[in-house]
Amino acid sequence: MSEPNRPDVPWWRDAVIYQVYPRSFADGDGDGMGDLPGVTARLGHLADLGVDAVWLSPVYPSPQRDAGYDVADYRGIEPVFGTLDDFDRLTARARELGLRVVVDLVPNHTSAEHAWFRAALAAGAGSPERARYVFREGRGEHGERPPNSWRSVFGGPAWTRVADGSWYLHLFDSSQPDLDWSHPEVVAEFEDVLRFWLDRGVDGFRVDVAHGLVKAEGLPEWDHDQAMLDGANASGERPPMWDQEGVHEIYRGWRRVLDAYPGDRLLVAEAWVSPPERLVRYLRPDEMHQAFNFDHLRAPWRARELREVVDATLAAHAVEDAPATWVLSNHDVVRHASRLGYPAGSEPTTGVGPDDAQPDAELGLRRARAATTFTLALPGGAYLYQGEELGLPEVTTLPAEVRQDPTFARTGGADVGRDGCRVPIPWEGTSASYGFGPGPASWLPQPARWAELSVAAQTGVAGSTLELYRTLVRLRRELRLGRRELRWHELSGPDVLAFTSGDVLVVANLGAEPVAVPDGASPLVASGDLVEGRVPTDTAAWFRLG
Repeated sequence: MSEPNRPDVPWWRDAVIYQVYPRSFADGDGDGMGDLPGVTARLGHLADLGVDAVWLSPVYPSPQRDAGYDVADYRGIEPVFGTLDDFDRLTARARELGLRVVVDLVPNHTSAEHAWFRAALAAGAGSPERARYVFREGRGEHGERPPNSWRSVFGGPAWTRVADGSWYLHLFDSSQPDLDWSHPEVVAEFEDVLRFWLDRGVDGFRVDVAHGLVKAEGLPEWDHDQAMLDGANASGERPPMWDQEGVHEIYRGWRRVLDAYPGDRLLVAEAWVSPPERLVRYLRPDEMHQAFNFDHLRAPWRARELREVVDATLAAHAVEDAPATWVLSNHDVVRHASRLGYPAGSEPTTGVGPDDAQPDAELGLRRARAATTFTLALPGGAYLYQGEELGLPEVTTLPAEVRQDPTFARTGGADVGRDGCRVPIPWEGTSASYGFGPGPASWLPQPARWAELSVAAQTGVAGSTLELYRTLVRLRRELRLGRRELRWHELSGPDVLAFTSGDVLVVANLGAEPVAVPDGASPLVASGDLVEGRVPTDTAAWFRLG
């Protein structure tokens, strides 16, 4: 439904939200690791970009075995990132700049160093402490085999045996034991955690692995590799560890907590769920507000498939009157400036290493700029991943000795992991760490090309990726594109995506031949140079219709 001028529309329905991966955003103290004071000092960049909110990946106390997604305490700040006072200063500065703050919540598992899990190990088999996690006895004469054949998303078995012979489930790293969400203490604990951060003024929560909290009763066999968290096998069977019915009651409880607070607080699901009809079940009126649209992220660079994804997404979301939520990059996938540098249909989403086929950097950036131009005109909300506004590519040349993603270790290097999209971003090209921190240290090495891609190098430069993003975000807000209805235009075809949004015509050319636009259409913004008023290959543009 088109609602461009309604003042009562919640902010999140058409918001552009910027993901900050704190360890790689800005380092305030020079130790090579990004931190909250560093983020606070750079929030002006987000205000200049024009986004509505910042989403912080986890900054809780953690041994950092999985970059903070292994949480040891849900009510504090990891010292490497700062303190609760630093967090409060960040949120205060964000408010001054008109930015909302969304924090990451990791409810599927805790760190093995969480007080609950330490107590579970100390208490022994059958204890109330172990009931908060998924402990089971093993198979075989002496319980020497795992309880079932489930595999970890990070590679290897999903079970680890403890000293007394019992096994615990971890769908991710062995340092991340899965919680048992059938236990009332787990339910009560996380509702209290929500209140803790809401009381500190946060505007919402991005929920990690939102589709994974509940496991099928009896933990039935599932002898398949996990792929991109959805675990689907070739037959399309729904796996017993993902997207179970019980998750919805959990989020109804969470929604009641958020609705008790003033303002429009947000719950957004990281749920790798297909088809869209199942995904939008998380968006029923008493559950979550948004869910990331990973079908769009994974679509090949072909007009037909992209249009099918857009149509299916909008149709499914309309059933629940929920906004679609578009995303092209994040901290778990190959950056789209590199992903789109492969032949259409062969775009990788998992990590790329130095021995793999390398992307065409020029092609990837050209297509990435076009994809972003197309995406930011779509109705609904949108998420940007830090550095994409600079056109940062995946760093594919990281040597084995610097890699820290547990996927790399658990697969023996067969999967290089996600470090390539997590390299600290460049702010200026004159210092050893490209302005990431006051010193030369950087927890992952930055490539030499970072200098020419830095914020300073692109600011005010016509045609730069940064200035393109600033223009897109500004025009999107001014034209209320996120609130309007999409109507496919007659220019659409096998290689062209074209639609109108109010009096704006959006054209994305995925074919080889330039596309002529209607007479009287005046260009507003384009991802690349137009040729005699026509849209060239791998380019997208917005036009005002006369």
